[in-house]
Amino acid sequence: MRFIALFFSFVLVLSGLTSFIPGSPQTVARVEAGRRYIPNEAFGYGEKLEYRVGYKFITAGTAYFYVRPQPVVRNNQNCYDIRFEVRSLKSLDWLYRVKDGYQTLLDVDGIFPHEFEQHVREGGYSRDFKAQFDQTKNLAYANDKEYQIPPFVHDIVSAFYYIRTQDLQSKRKGDIIQLQNFFDDKTNDLAVKILGRQEIEVGAGKFRCIVIEPMIVEGGLFKSDGRLLIWLSDDERKIPVKVSTKIPIGTIDSELTGYSGLRGSLDSKLPD
Repeated sequence: MRFIALFFSFVLVLSGLTSFIPGSPQTVARVEAGRRYIPNEAFGYGEKLEYRVGYKFITAGTAYFYVRPQPVVRNNQNCYDIRFEVRSLKSLDWLYRVKDGYQTLLDVDGIFPHEFEQHVREGGYSRDFKAQFDQTKNLAYANDKEYQIPPFVHDIVSAFYYIRTQDLQSKRKGDIIQLQNFFDDKTNDLAVKILGRQEIEVGAGKFRCIVIEPMIVEGGLFKSDGRLLIWLSDDERKIPVKVSTKIPIGTIDSELTGYSGLRGSLDSKLPD
């Protein structure tokens, strides 16, 4: 019964993902006081990515990323309203019910968050968290407190989308990218390693992918014996095609089953 809960651990891993450190000349087109512009051909309004979450041939739940069709205004700036949700199958709710929801309001021009919310319901465990960001003053407001943050710091969902705007196609095997984000009450550092390229097949088809690995450190969710691999489509969209988490009994996989509302063509998809 215990490993059923681990089907959904990839969701919690997102709390360790962070954004590229701002200031890299190949990623930041223009930076001004409290503002920046990041070119983005990866995603847009209305994009939806759907996933199967399971262990080997057993499906335990579903998940999706969704960029809502209309902008939301925060701090006088247009934002993407991005949702990430994961649900256990109703047939398994009696064993271990999962209903998790995440939301980030992502600045359209700068690809940084203005607000973040997390609502976790897993078995008998629940957690609610909300953070607001003042990216001009470099402050985060959470837990009824004020925290100093680095410029353009990310939350755990906005980081995923920021990564998609980066020039990963120029990266080589072994390259390491330093990352950073704010969660709960502090800013965390993490490195992401480029492992190379691979063709994989999931429910949505066959894809050429760039494989990356967030380097989990001692004291992290999976400590030193855990490993998280992410396959991103090797094209301008850079959609997460597969996420694989190592656990003692094998791996938990979340695999892309469907997509809609893409910003452009998915050139990495191979013919059947």
